[in-house]
Amino acid sequence: MLSNLAASLIKNGSVQTTDAKAKEVRPFVERMVTFARRGDLHARRVVLSRLRDYLAVKKLFEDIGPRYATRFGGYTRIIKLGFRLGDNSPMSIIQFIGDERWKKTTRKTKSSRVKEKSAKASQLPDNIPKTVETKPQVTEETSQAEEKKDSKRLTGTKKQKRSSESRLEGNQAESDNPDKDEAGEKKNEEV
Repeated sequence: MLSNLAASLIKNGSVQTTDAKAKEVRPFVERMVTFARRGDLHARRVVLSRLRDYLAVKKLFEDIGPRYATRFGGYTRIIKLGFRLGDNSPMSIIQFIGDERWKKTTRKTKSSRVKEKSAKASQLPDNIPKTVETKPQVTEETSQAEEKKDSKRLTGTKKQKRSSESRLEGNQAESDNPDKDEAGEKKNEEV
């Protein structure tokens, strides 16, 4: 299980797992990266005997090992996520630490953003309008469609009123019928 988790971490760059597994796999993976930094045949054979995944070993020695050539340990980080819903076990992500040689991005001030926006607007061709009208236009078709919807809604309520009125009238008509008794059954007439 340890070698499979390490192989997935090497192939994907990060793996979501339980805290215990992440803490267990961390030294194993860091040892493999240290072997990959060496890069010789013996180190490759040792890593292949422990990982048993050729593609993971290839990626480890071609991509990950050279990337951490100047770093002495601490190739991975564990980020705690919280608890899993089913069994409430603590979850975390283990991932490789990114390359710290990236430049820090600085936040642009508002005035520089406004200047860039105006420069882009001035570069638009003349045939494209600079502002677009977003106000919806009301046409006869849309107003007629709205009237139809309103009338359908009203007719639905009228139908309900009519059906309830007809039920009431039907009950009154039955009670007014002299051929029926109080229980609503037909009287037996003797001929």
